[in-house]
Amino acid sequence: MADYVRISKTLSYWLRHQPDAAGLTLDAQGWTAVDDLPGALSRDGLPNDIDTLLALVEQSDKQRFELSPDLNRIRARQGHSVAVDLALAPTQPPETLYHGTVDRFLAAIHADGLQKMQRHHVHLSPDIQTAERVGARRGKPVLLAIDASGMHADGHSFFVTENQVWLTDAVPALYLRRV
Repeated sequence: MADYVRISKTLSYWLRHQPDAAGLTLDAQGWTAVDDLPGALSRDGLPNDIDTLLALVEQSDKQRFELSPDLNRIRARQGHSVAVDLALAPTQPPETLYHGTVDRFLAAIHADGLQKMQRHHVHLSPDIQTAERVGARRGKPVLLAIDASGMHADGHSFFVTENQVWLTDAVPALYLRRV
């Protein structure tokens, strides 16, 4: 299990932010060849067999990665800071979405809303429990509810990934309330 966490963090870094660090090349949609990963993982001293990689992708609770139907390519589902087009279609969001954060970011969020920062989108959760887990990564979580239906009615676009992470360009402060 500890190896899965190390591999997952390493793959997240490579497939979202620094493919060059592993000698990988991402195509326009963020895909890279599965066959290129064992060598890169080996250079980092990580387990590098295909079965471990496939099990990690399949069994991951967060489902951060996806494999192509032929199992020849892999990509991160969201969270990129490198230029990729995930080819997600705009989708009508549920009435409310959630975001987990911590107290130290609240002043900036109340002033400027939720911003994508170095990523391509703001990440939102469909339920309170997921948002709480996300916020808890940085301390005691603070939960924010987003009036997604109001944003959508006002012309903001939303996208949803296969692992149910909702994406949007920004969330203006007027659509936020603390849970």
